[in-house]
Amino acid sequence: MAFEIQELRDVIRIIVLLNLSKGNVESKTSLKRKIDKVCTSLACISVGELDKALTEMASEKLIIDNGYTVQLTEQGLKLGQEWKSLLLKKEPILEVVAGLVDGSITGLVVILSAFLSLLTGSGFFLSTKTVVFAAFLTLTAVSITNFSSFFLGGVTEDLANIMTLRTLMNYSLSDIPDKKERDKSLLLVEKLFLVLGKEIHRSNLSAAIICSTTTFLAGSLPIIVYIALPTPLDIIASLSIVASIAGIFLVSYRSKKTRVHWKVTLAETLAIVAIATVASLLLGGFA
Repeated sequence: MAFEIQELRDVIRIIVLLNLSKGNVESKTSLKRKIDKVCTSLACISVGELDKALTEMASEKLIIDNGYTVQLTEQGLKLGQEWKSLLLKKEPILEVVAGLVDGSITGLVVILSAFLSLLTGSGFFLSTKTVVFAAFLTLTAVSITNFSSFFLGGVTEDLANIMTLRTLMNYSLSDIPDKKERDKSLLLVEKLFLVLGKEIHRSNLSAAIICSTTTFLAGSLPIIVYIALPTPLDIIASLSIVASIAGIFLVSYRSKKTRVHWKVTLAETLAIVAIATVASLLLGGFA
């Protein structure tokens, strides 16, 4: 099965995959209306062109054509999700990883700082209220920073990436010899990317919320346990939670998404968390 963006049918297939990527059953009439809506209420493709694209998708086992309605096959669902992830960044990988790492490191630094203060008798972290205030102030600051970074930086990066993809698709479609089909293809791509531009802002808002929420939860849980339990259960339980978040869930998630062996991912994760934690403690000590 080849899937290259070289003609009008390829653009139609992308729109079909995006619309059916949730596994929903859609009528052909409804699909035609949605494609016309992308073209800003202009009927930029005919029913015959849509039927031809659907027939090709059915022959490649991407859809199940029931005559009046269509839905994606398992293979089609995978391809649809890949296109959705590429165009709309619907797979929360970076934001979840960043949230877990930042939250775990922040929680670990706060817990170790409080524990070391108790051991050395420095006094700053001897008050429970001081620990709570410092911990959640730090977590809130990190969460807000992650939110703004993912939202503003993510929108900028994704819009730049999608414009590059649009340029490549336009370049490929410009080779279509039939002028009428070429104009339709370029128009459809232009309108599709206008719609995707609006979706990117919503997608990045969701990513920013996921990252900031994950950061706060990953950091607050071990801190709450540390404050609530008596010594020495507090340090044992809280560090166990951090280890579980960073060493089990984070490693498993990264390994699954990147398709890298978990041992390699574990070594990378532990090294990064250890270096960041030691650096934060040293900088905090000098400050």
